[in-house]
Amino acid sequence: MIIKTSDINSIEPFLPHIPKPSPDSHKGQNGRLLVIGGSHLFHSASLWAAEISSHFVDMVHYSSVEENNEIFLSLKKQFRNGMVIHKKDLLSYVDEDDTILLGPGMVRKKDQISKIKYQRFEDILDIKDEGEYTYHLTKYLLEHFPQKKFVIDAGALQMMEADWLKKLQTMPIITPHQKEFKSLFRVDIQSLSSDKKGETIKKYAHEYKCLILLKAIADFISDGDKTIVVQGGNAGLTKGGTGDILAGLAASLYTKSNPLESAVLASFILKKTADNLFRSKAYWYNISDIINSVPETIKELIR
Repeated sequence: MIIKTSDINSIEPFLPHIPKPSPDSHKGQNGRLLVIGGSHLFHSASLWAAEISSHFVDMVHYSSVEENNEIFLSLKKQFRNGMVIHKKDLLSYVDEDDTILLGPGMVRKKDQISKIKYQRFEDILDIKDEGEYTYHLTKYLLEHFPQKKFVIDAGALQMMEADWLKKLQTMPIITPHQKEFKSLFRVDIQSLSSDKKGETIKKYAHEYKCLILLKAIADFISDGDKTIVVQGGNAGLTKGGTGDILAGLAASLYTKSNPLESAVLASFILKKTADNLFRSKAYWYNISDIINSVPETIKELIR
Protein backbone atom coordinates (compact mmCIF):
# COMPACT_ATOMS: atom_id res chain seq x y z
CA MET A 1 0.00 0.00 0.00
CA ILE A 2 1.33 3.44 -0.96
CA ILE A 3 0.25 6.63 0.79
CA LYS A 4 1.17 9.98 -0.76
CA THR A 5 1.02 13.42 0.81
CA SER A 6 -0.16 14.69 -2.57
CA ASP A 7 -3.24 12.44 -2.28
CA ILE A 8 -5.18 13.20 0.89
CA ASN A 9 -7.61 10.39 0.12
CA SER A 10 -4.79 7.87 0.62
CA ILE A 11 -4.41 8.77 4.32
CA GLU A 12 -8.16 9.08 4.92
CA PRO A 13 -8.61 5.62 6.54
CA PHE A 14 -6.00 6.51 9.17
CA LEU A 15 -7.28 9.95 10.15
CA PRO A 16 -9.93 8.69 12.64
CA HIS A 17 -7.04 7.24 14.66
CA ILE A 18 -5.54 10.63 15.45
CA PRO A 19 -6.34 10.79 19.19
CA LYS A 20 -8.73 13.58 20.15
CA PRO A 21 -9.47 14.50 23.78
CA SER A 22 -12.94 13.62 24.98
CA PRO A 23 -14.83 16.74 26.17
CA ASP A 24 -15.25 15.20 29.64
CA SER A 25 -11.72 13.81 29.96
CA HIS A 26 -9.39 14.67 32.83
CA LYS A 27 -5.65 15.35 33.04
CA GLY A 28 -3.64 12.26 32.13
CA GLN A 29 -6.42 10.48 30.26
CA ASN A 30 -5.19 11.73 26.88
CA GLY A 31 -1.76 10.21 27.03
CA ARG A 32 1.35 10.24 29.21
CA LEU A 33 4.73 9.95 27.52
CA LEU A 34 8.20 9.48 28.97
CA VAL A 35 11.13 10.66 26.82
CA ILE A 36 14.52 9.23 27.80
CA GLY A 37 17.40 10.63 25.79
CA GLY A 38 20.07 13.24 25.37
CA SER A 39 23.77 13.27 26.13
CA HIS A 40 26.59 15.73 26.67
CA LEU A 41 27.14 15.59 22.91
CA PHE A 42 23.52 15.79 21.71
CA HIS A 43 21.39 17.82 24.09
CA SER A 44 18.77 19.19 21.66
CA ALA A 45 17.57 15.95 20.03
CA SER A 46 15.58 14.63 22.95
CA LEU A 47 14.19 18.10 23.71
CA TRP A 48 12.84 18.33 20.15
CA ALA A 49 11.14 14.95 20.57
CA ALA A 50 9.66 16.05 23.89
CA GLU A 51 8.54 19.41 22.50
CA ILE A 52 6.62 17.96 19.55
CA SER A 53 5.03 15.37 21.86
CA SER A 54 3.71 18.10 24.15
CA HIS A 55 1.26 19.08 21.39
CA PHE A 56 -0.43 15.66 21.61
CA VAL A 57 -0.37 14.18 25.11
CA ASP A 58 -1.51 15.47 28.48
CA MET A 59 1.89 15.01 30.10
CA VAL A 60 5.44 14.67 28.83
CA HIS A 61 8.06 13.51 31.30
CA TYR A 62 11.66 14.08 30.25
CA SER A 63 14.80 12.41 31.56
CA SER A 64 18.34 12.92 30.33
CA VAL A 65 21.83 11.78 31.38
CA GLU A 66 22.84 15.18 32.78
CA GLU A 67 23.02 15.06 36.54
CA ASN A 68 24.81 18.14 37.82
CA ASN A 69 22.51 20.83 39.11
CA GLU A 70 23.55 23.55 36.66
CA ILE A 71 22.67 21.49 33.54
CA PHE A 72 19.57 20.04 35.19
CA LEU A 73 18.21 23.51 35.97
CA SER A 74 19.10 24.67 32.47
CA LEU A 75 17.02 21.85 30.95
CA LYS A 76 14.05 22.88 33.10
CA LYS A 77 14.31 26.40 31.68
CA GLN A 78 14.45 25.10 28.08
CA PHE A 79 11.58 22.61 28.34
CA ARG A 80 8.50 24.29 29.77
CA ASN A 81 5.82 22.08 28.25
CA GLY A 82 6.43 19.05 30.43
CA MET A 83 8.27 17.84 33.52
CA VAL A 84 12.01 17.24 33.74
CA ILE A 85 12.53 14.29 36.07
CA HIS A 86 15.60 13.08 37.89
CA LYS A 87 17.16 9.77 36.84
CA LYS A 88 16.74 8.29 40.31
CA ASP A 89 12.96 8.57 39.86
CA LEU A 90 12.96 7.13 36.33
CA LEU A 91 11.50 3.69 37.04
CA SER A 92 8.34 5.02 38.63
CA TYR A 93 7.62 7.05 35.50
CA VAL A 94 8.43 4.09 33.23
CA ASP A 95 5.88 2.12 35.22
CA GLU A 96 3.06 4.69 35.11
CA ASP A 97 3.39 6.38 31.69
CA ASP A 98 1.65 4.97 28.61
CA THR A 99 4.61 4.99 26.23
CA ILE A 100 8.38 5.30 26.60
CA LEU A 101 10.45 6.94 23.87
CA LEU A 102 13.99 5.72 24.33
CA GLY A 103 17.12 6.92 22.56
CA PRO A 104 16.94 10.34 20.86
CA GLY A 105 20.24 12.11 21.44
CA MET A 106 21.81 9.21 23.32
CA VAL A 107 25.30 8.23 22.16
CA ARG A 108 26.74 4.94 20.94
CA LYS A 109 30.05 3.36 21.83
CA LYS A 110 32.25 2.06 19.03
CA ASP A 111 34.47 0.02 21.33
CA GLN A 112 33.46 -3.28 22.89
CA ILE A 113 30.68 -3.04 25.45
CA SER A 114 31.09 -4.48 28.92
CA LYS A 115 28.61 -7.35 29.24
CA ILE A 116 28.31 -7.07 33.01
CA LYS A 117 24.74 -7.89 34.02
CA TYR A 118 23.58 -5.19 36.37
CA GLN A 119 21.05 -6.42 38.91
CA ARG A 120 20.46 -3.04 40.52
CA PHE A 121 19.17 -0.05 38.60
CA GLU A 122 21.20 2.22 40.84
CA ASP A 123 24.41 0.66 39.49
CA ILE A 124 23.41 1.55 35.93
CA LEU A 125 22.90 5.17 36.99
CA ASP A 126 26.52 5.23 38.19
CA ILE A 127 27.93 4.27 34.76
CA LYS A 128 30.14 7.13 33.58
CA ASP A 129 30.67 6.08 29.95
CA GLU A 130 27.61 7.34 28.08
CA GLY A 131 27.74 4.60 25.43
CA GLU A 132 27.85 1.95 28.15
CA TYR A 133 25.00 3.72 29.89
CA THR A 134 22.90 3.69 26.71
CA TYR A 135 23.43 -0.05 26.25
CA HIS A 136 22.74 -1.12 29.83
CA LEU A 137 19.83 1.26 30.43
CA THR A 138 18.12 0.07 27.24
CA LYS A 139 18.71 -3.57 28.16
CA TYR A 140 17.45 -3.10 31.71
CA LEU A 141 14.24 -1.29 30.71
CA LEU A 142 13.32 -3.76 27.98
CA GLU A 143 13.98 -6.74 30.26
CA HIS A 144 12.16 -5.39 33.32
CA PHE A 145 9.20 -3.71 31.59
CA PRO A 146 8.36 -6.04 28.66
CA GLN A 147 4.67 -5.13 28.87
CA LYS A 148 5.22 -1.42 28.16
CA LYS A 149 4.88 0.39 24.86
CA PHE A 150 8.37 1.35 23.66
CA VAL A 151 9.48 3.51 20.76
CA ILE A 152 13.20 2.90 20.25
CA ASP A 153 15.21 5.48 18.33
CA ALA A 154 18.72 6.71 17.56
CA GLY A 155 21.34 5.91 20.23
CA ALA A 156 19.30 3.18 21.96
CA LEU A 157 18.59 1.59 18.58
CA GLN A 158 22.28 1.72 17.65
CA MET A 159 23.42 0.09 20.89
CA MET A 160 20.77 -2.58 21.46
CA GLU A 161 20.75 -6.21 20.32
CA ALA A 162 17.96 -7.30 17.99
CA ASP A 163 17.03 -10.37 20.05
CA TRP A 164 15.89 -8.12 22.89
CA LEU A 165 12.86 -7.21 20.77
CA LYS A 166 11.59 -10.79 20.76
CA LYS A 167 11.16 -10.80 24.54
CA LEU A 168 8.77 -7.85 24.64
CA GLN A 169 5.09 -8.56 25.30
CA THR A 170 3.83 -5.38 23.59
CA MET A 171 4.90 -4.57 20.03
CA PRO A 172 7.59 -1.88 20.04
CA ILE A 173 8.10 0.71 17.31
CA ILE A 174 11.68 1.03 16.08
CA THR A 175 12.73 3.92 13.83
CA PRO A 176 15.97 3.05 11.99
CA HIS A 177 17.41 4.71 8.94
CA GLN A 178 18.98 2.32 6.46
CA LYS A 179 22.43 2.21 8.10
CA GLU A 180 20.87 1.57 11.52
CA PHE A 181 18.78 -1.23 10.02
CA LYS A 182 21.98 -2.86 8.75
CA SER A 183 23.68 -2.42 12.12
CA LEU A 184 20.76 -3.95 14.03
CA PHE A 185 19.78 -6.83 11.74
CA ARG A 186 23.05 -7.37 9.81
CA VAL A 187 21.27 -6.89 6.48
CA ASP A 188 22.15 -4.20 3.94
CA ILE A 189 18.98 -2.90 2.26
CA GLN A 190 20.25 0.36 0.75
CA SER A 191 20.68 -1.01 -2.78
CA LEU A 192 17.45 -3.04 -2.83
CA SER A 193 14.55 -2.19 -5.11
CA SER A 194 11.46 -0.68 -3.51
CA ASP A 195 9.55 -3.97 -3.69
CA LYS A 196 12.43 -5.98 -2.24
CA LYS A 197 12.99 -3.42 0.48
CA GLY A 198 9.34 -3.69 1.50
CA GLU A 199 9.55 -7.48 1.59
CA THR A 200 12.68 -7.36 3.75
CA ILE A 201 11.19 -4.86 6.23
CA LYS A 202 8.09 -7.04 6.54
CA LYS A 203 10.19 -10.19 7.09
CA TYR A 204 12.23 -8.70 9.93
CA ALA A 205 9.24 -7.00 11.54
CA HIS A 206 7.51 -10.39 11.65
CA GLU A 207 10.58 -12.27 12.91
CA TYR A 208 11.41 -9.77 15.65
CA LYS A 209 7.80 -8.95 16.61
CA CYS A 210 8.17 -5.22 16.12
CA LEU A 211 6.88 -2.35 14.01
CA ILE A 212 9.65 -1.05 11.76
CA LEU A 213 9.45 2.55 10.58
CA LEU A 214 12.33 2.76 8.13
CA LYS A 215 13.30 6.40 7.56
CA ALA A 216 14.21 7.19 3.96
CA ILE A 217 13.10 9.46 1.11
CA ALA A 218 9.99 7.29 1.17
CA ASP A 219 9.33 5.75 4.59
CA PHE A 220 8.71 1.99 4.74
CA ILE A 221 6.48 0.84 7.59
CA SER A 222 5.61 -2.74 8.52
CA ASP A 223 4.29 -4.63 11.52
CA GLY A 224 5.12 -7.99 9.93
CA ASP A 225 1.62 -8.29 8.52
CA LYS A 226 0.93 -5.11 6.56
CA THR A 227 3.51 -2.97 4.78
CA ILE A 228 2.90 0.67 3.91
CA VAL A 229 5.07 3.14 2.02
CA VAL A 230 4.63 6.85 2.75
CA GLN A 231 5.80 9.21 0.01
CA GLY A 232 6.09 12.99 0.14
CA GLY A 233 8.04 15.74 1.80
CA ASN A 234 11.13 17.37 0.35
CA ALA A 235 14.87 17.79 0.82
CA GLY A 236 14.34 20.21 3.70
CA LEU A 237 13.74 17.12 5.84
CA THR A 238 17.43 16.16 5.58
CA LYS A 239 18.18 18.55 8.45
CA GLY A 240 19.29 17.08 11.75
CA GLY A 241 16.38 16.78 14.17
CA THR A 242 13.64 15.64 11.80
CA GLY A 243 14.15 12.05 12.95
CA ASP A 244 13.68 13.16 16.55
CA ILE A 245 10.42 14.86 15.61
CA LEU A 246 9.28 11.72 13.80
CA ALA A 247 10.06 9.58 16.86
CA GLY A 248 8.24 12.04 19.13
CA LEU A 249 5.20 12.04 16.86
CA ALA A 250 5.08 8.24 16.68
CA ALA A 251 5.53 7.86 20.44
CA SER A 252 2.85 10.41 21.39
CA LEU A 253 0.34 8.92 18.95
CA TYR A 254 1.19 5.44 20.27
CA THR A 255 -0.05 6.40 23.74
CA LYS A 256 -3.62 6.05 22.41
CA SER A 257 -3.38 4.23 19.05
CA ASN A 258 -1.89 1.00 17.75
CA PRO A 259 1.68 0.87 16.40
CA LEU A 260 0.87 0.71 12.68
CA GLU A 261 -1.56 3.63 12.78
CA SER A 262 0.82 5.67 14.94
CA ALA A 263 3.81 5.14 12.65
CA VAL A 264 1.89 5.81 9.41
CA LEU A 265 0.30 8.98 10.78
CA ALA A 266 3.61 10.23 12.19
CA SER A 267 5.34 9.74 8.86
CA PHE A 268 2.55 11.37 6.88
CA ILE A 269 2.16 14.34 9.24
CA LEU A 270 5.87 15.13 9.15
CA LYS A 271 6.09 14.90 5.35
CA LYS A 272 2.87 16.88 4.86
CA THR A 273 4.15 19.60 7.21
CA ALA A 274 7.30 19.79 5.08
CA ASP A 275 5.13 20.15 1.96
CA ASN A 276 3.22 23.01 3.57
CA LEU A 277 6.38 24.80 4.75
CA PHE A 278 7.91 24.52 1.30
CA ARG A 279 5.21 26.81 -0.08
CA SER A 280 6.33 29.68 2.14
CA LYS A 281 9.99 28.94 2.91
CA ALA A 282 11.13 26.53 0.16
CA TYR A 283 13.89 24.33 1.66
CA TRP A 284 14.91 26.90 4.28
CA TYR A 285 12.70 25.98 7.19
CA ASN A 286 14.13 24.69 10.45
CA ILE A 287 13.17 22.32 13.27
CA SER A 288 11.29 25.00 15.18
CA ASP A 289 9.26 25.77 12.05
CA ILE A 290 8.26 22.11 11.81
CA ILE A 291 7.31 21.82 15.49
CA ASN A 292 5.21 24.97 15.32
CA SER A 293 3.51 23.95 12.04
CA VAL A 294 2.51 20.37 12.89
CA PRO A 295 -0.72 21.36 14.74
CA GLU A 296 -1.88 23.37 11.72
CA THR A 297 -1.18 20.40 9.45
CA ILE A 298 -3.33 18.13 11.62
CA LYS A 299 -6.10 20.72 11.85
CA GLU A 300 -6.11 20.82 8.05
CA LEU A 301 -6.25 17.04 7.79
CA ILE A 302 -9.12 16.45 10.20
CA ARG A 303 -11.19 19.45 9.09
